[in-house]
Amino acid sequence: MLRAFFISLSKATWAQRLITHWGFAWRAASRFIAGESGEEAIQAVRQLNAGGILATLDHLGENTSSAAEARNSTDEILQVLDQIHISGVRSNVSIKLSQIGLLLDDELCLQNLTRILQKAQLTNNFVRIDMEDSSLTVKTLDALRWARAHGFFNVGIVIQSYLYRSTADVRSLIDEGIRVRLVKGAYQELASVAYPAKEDVDKAFDQLAEMLLAGSLISRADSNPVEGRVPPLAAIASHDPKRIQYARAVQQKLNLPKEALEFQMLYGIRRDLQQELAAAGYPVRVYVPYGTHWYPYFMRRLAERPANVWFFISNFFKR
Repeated sequence: MLRAFFISLSKATWAQRLITHWGFAWRAASRFIAGESGEEAIQAVRQLNAGGILATLDHLGENTSSAAEARNSTDEILQVLDQIHISGVRSNVSIKLSQIGLLLDDELCLQNLTRILQKAQLTNNFVRIDMEDSSLTVKTLDALRWARAHGFFNVGIVIQSYLYRSTADVRSLIDEGIRVRLVKGAYQELASVAYPAKEDVDKAFDQLAEMLLAGSLISRADSNPVEGRVPPLAAIASHDPKRIQYARAVQQKLNLPKEALEFQMLYGIRRDLQQELAAAGYPVRVYVPYGTHWYPYFMRRLAERPANVWFFISNFFKR
């Protein structure tokens, strides 16, 4: 119930208007968000890199409501690609297609996606397309494959283990040599499309992780990696020690090098685990969100763990 409540709040414009005016809300959100500007985000990446940790930068924003907003969001992503290139930090970028026009016009979205991928090619970088709620899964995968068909191989995707369809999707993506970030899923979905029980989501996550790692043995993924920017085929995004341990056990069983498996985590969450995995020799990449449109992302972080809710409440009483 708590998860459903905060996910519903993430989509409520009245709640966004109210909560974003509370100073204590930003104090709590800033644990998970690197700042409101690209310069602040680059500085956060520098600090991560200094500790041996990679990054993916995400300029926050989703569900844009006009073509002008979608183009402005695209311009922000182009700017951060330039900032990564100039600064030399070890980071790629993550984007949401609803941010660049997917809900408005398919052609507009593909035009903006082309601009982003062209800039990433010019700056020798990689773009990860985030997966949104299940209503956009097919269109997101279609856009990914459209990009690949048009010669852009510097692009990957996110797959959510809670969706029933993900096994078939992962199998196809492995065959196509596409880099995948595996997550559990952070949206409220119907039982007709997603596993409602946590244990089933976890089981599916482990099975998909094993598929991706096995696929690494025969991957046709394009490889001209820039250090810290192009990830391996299998990126396991979890803070769950059991899921992480399972992925490590599979990597060892398959006799894969540690570099074949990249662990990904969220900025401000389980820093101890990030450092532990990096010290053990695994590539670790932290998802670093930034920007003024932080409210939906923050609400989803509250939905994930009760401890995050108590952190938010404690900041309320520090006002």
